[in-house]
Amino acid sequence: MSNPSTPLLDTVNTPDDLRKLQPEQLRQLADELRAETIAAVGVTGGHLGSGLGVVELTTAIHYVFDTPNDKLVWDVGHQCYPHKILTGRRDRIRTLRQGGGLSGFTKRAESEYDPFGAAHSSTSISAALGFAVANKMQDKPGKGIAVIGDGAMSAGMAYEAMNNAREAGNRLIVILNDNDMSIAPPVGGLSAYLARLVSSREFLGLRDLAKKLARRLPRPLHKAAKKTDEFARGMATGGTLFEELGFYYVGPIDGHNLDHLIPVLENVRDAAEGPCLIHVVTQKGKGYAPAEAAADKYHGVQKFDVVTGAQAKAPPGPPSYTNVFAQALIAEAQRDPKVCAITAAMPSGTGLDKFELAFPDRIFDVGIAEQHAVTFAAGLAAQGMRPFCAIYSTFLQRAYDQVVHDVAIQNLPVRFAIDRAGLVGADGSTHAGSFDVTYLASLPNFVVMAAADEAELVHMVHTCAVHDSGPIAVRYPRGNGTGVAMPEVPEALAIGKGRIVREGRQVAILSLGTRLEEAMKAAEALEAKGLSTTVADLRFAKPLDEAMIRKLLTTHEVAVTIEEGSIGGLGAHVLTLASDLGLIDNGLKLRTMRLPDLFQDQDKPEKQYADARLDADAIVDTVLTALRHNSVGAEARA
Repeated sequence: MSNPSTPLLDTVNTPDDLRKLQPEQLRQLADELRAETIAAVGVTGGHLGSGLGVVELTTAIHYVFDTPNDKLVWDVGHQCYPHKILTGRRDRIRTLRQGGGLSGFTKRAESEYDPFGAAHSSTSISAALGFAVANKMQDKPGKGIAVIGDGAMSAGMAYEAMNNAREAGNRLIVILNDNDMSIAPPVGGLSAYLARLVSSREFLGLRDLAKKLARRLPRPLHKAAKKTDEFARGMATGGTLFEELGFYYVGPIDGHNLDHLIPVLENVRDAAEGPCLIHVVTQKGKGYAPAEAAADKYHGVQKFDVVTGAQAKAPPGPPSYTNVFAQALIAEAQRDPKVCAITAAMPSGTGLDKFELAFPDRIFDVGIAEQHAVTFAAGLAAQGMRPFCAIYSTFLQRAYDQVVHDVAIQNLPVRFAIDRAGLVGADGSTHAGSFDVTYLASLPNFVVMAAADEAELVHMVHTCAVHDSGPIAVRYPRGNGTGVAMPEVPEALAIGKGRIVREGRQVAILSLGTRLEEAMKAAEALEAKGLSTTVADLRFAKPLDEAMIRKLLTTHEVAVTIEEGSIGGLGAHVLTLASDLGLIDNGLKLRTMRLPDLFQDQDKPEKQYADARLDADAIVDTVLTALRHNSVGAEARA
């Protein structure tokens, strides 16, 4: 037993320590765990409400199950801060989402208690099923445990996994964390009693015996007995859907009542039945009044004052790109009744919550279902509407086959608004929009634009709206704009035409997207060194402005491309163009600057770009190195 004056949390470094506590001590531990989570996120910022909602559930799972031998997979992972505190990382919890610190999501390289990394939704059941079946095949005892939210259950992938769950037998446990009361009947004493009853070994034993007896009945009576069992429990608990998918359903139960959670988890742990789904109802933001009172339950927060809940406010500045997009799209919808918007469960993240206020009948939130979102948009476009599919770059990856098969091949004018393009800071590699130029510009029929600033974004939204000859995409970053003057009237850009923003003679910098600001800084530094520099904003990654690029490559000593994306993007397309035009054979001095071929961990965005060598200093260094190399080469040839 611990010293009464010592906080229980101080005695728990790993779940092994937790399992030494008495059940009656768990309430105090959970309260201390919640307080520690609040205190840590107050320092670092991050996801708060989701973690507060699973404090008791986290405690109960690690208390009942043999983690890490039992593999616990958190869907998305943004609720895993209490889990990290209980699994040996409390001493680093105030480094969450900081450079060199703990990830804001689960990460295999961080701990053996994170068996599967996650930051996108609806992957947990598939992964846990993989662990469970692997243990079964290797005759190992461990279970696979997936904790998935009711929002994540809107994705088809969750049901694809559940449809194959029979392969795992009783080694797979899915815990449905229902924090929206979206599918849950009222939870009370009767419900908790029923959950304990139907998960008990005695009930399961009787049920198994009844099944065996029923099999000896004539087939019609056997089917009737099976349906009666399912109907009775479905009426009491609402689990018929999951039963049809092969799961034994238990719940709903109060996810904050440890006296309910512990016995149910123990019963399920020891059950001889097949895969089991436990329906747990929780409250997002539980136990912290400011979070409970907030509309978003403090889903994601800046650093904040723990006593008052007041979040640190950034100094006033230019509008965010997300807000600029939203306002520009509202203006387009006011001009054109065919403009409509689609989001995959991210109305506020994409700015479409503002669009919804103006046009509630012209926005569609399809849930966490990016594949459906894209094909739905294709259907709208095929019937003459002008759909804008607003999806983060990193989430659009989930719907790539639909982008190819349902949009590009059919040359349908779906408009893709790609938020969070480029590096995203504290969310790290799982949310970085590194690949969209590469995976979209390789597709026939596509137009791919990148906004250099917020005024350009307004023009590009308008260009998307009036473009009816095929798919078109505009990418823009997270964060605020540059503060440029905004256009009173948007301009429809000529497809595939860039612009020269600074004239020079010796060095040409070909920029795509918001690296333009760094390109202009680099040009100033090069001018100070006596190197006359041209800066071009290409605007389009596809189609390229071939005439302008050819002129720049043939009239300057050195040309450099720069982009906020991976290899295979703008630089690769410019190099291919130069090769096709025969410029490579003429001693072309061309360098490409792009994101490094690795997944960058979280840090401040400016630090990430400096590490990626995509800032003004790196541009200058790249130009000077190329000039020195060319001088040496010329001397050697002489």
